[in-house]
Amino acid sequence: MYINEINILYYVLFGIIGLFVGQFIDWCDIRLAEYKKVFSKEFFTEYRKIFKPKYILMFSTAIIYIVLLYLFGNKEGILYKIEFIKYLLLTPMLICALVVDLKYQIIPNRLNLTLLEVGLATTFIQGILDINIAINMLLGAIIGAGVFLAITAIGGLIAGKEAMGFGDIKLMGALGLFFGWLNILVISLIAFLLGAIISIILLISRKKKKDEYIAFGPFIVIATFIVIIVPNELLISLLLKIFTLGMINA
Repeated sequence: MYINEINILYYVLFGIIGLFVGQFIDWCDIRLAEYKKVFSKEFFTEYRKIFKPKYILMFSTAIIYIVLLYLFGNKEGILYKIEFIKYLLLTPMLICALVVDLKYQIIPNRLNLTLLEVGLATTFIQGILDINIAINMLLGAIIGAGVFLAITAIGGLIAGKEAMGFGDIKLMGALGLFFGWLNILVISLIAFLLGAIISIILLISRKKKKDEYIAFGPFIVIATFIVIIVPNELLISLLLKIFTLGMINA
């Protein structure tokens, strides 16, 4: 049996891999929050004592892996294969960023550095095949970090405090290496839109106070997955309608 020209056994395999990766993300969250190494022998000693299945992480990762296989698994060409692999690598790191930022209001430097390293590696490989892709990705890193750095600077001047954490700035810079300048702008717009909607809901429901910090990393992560899954043309069209109140169509 085939789904989108891919044997169903591959979907089962990627789902199983996703389950294991999802459970490993729990260990990563613990270690990253404590600024400790993720890959260490303590995984087999310490984690075994506190091990508990994290079903939300496991099934979320499994579903995302299956969706990625459906979207990219049957595409021909080395560039598409690289894109597929980099999204598989990116997924657990994004989920780590979401969970750690929600729990501790930080995005660890080690996590952002790993994202940067993987992004640079894939950009280099893609650049060998097409230099224009590498230029696009490097511009994405500059624009991704630059936009959030500008917002932080302006927020500091106006409100006297940081509008964005530096972890968010580093995250956007690293993600720019995965998505290029246009998509990182789309991610930024979606993240701000989600952040505004959720923040208003939290304030109205009085679950958050006006001066209380709301982690922005989760909005970046959700926006990133949306950009990966939803066709680019559709997203740009929807964003134009939203931000221009329907006056401009793509």
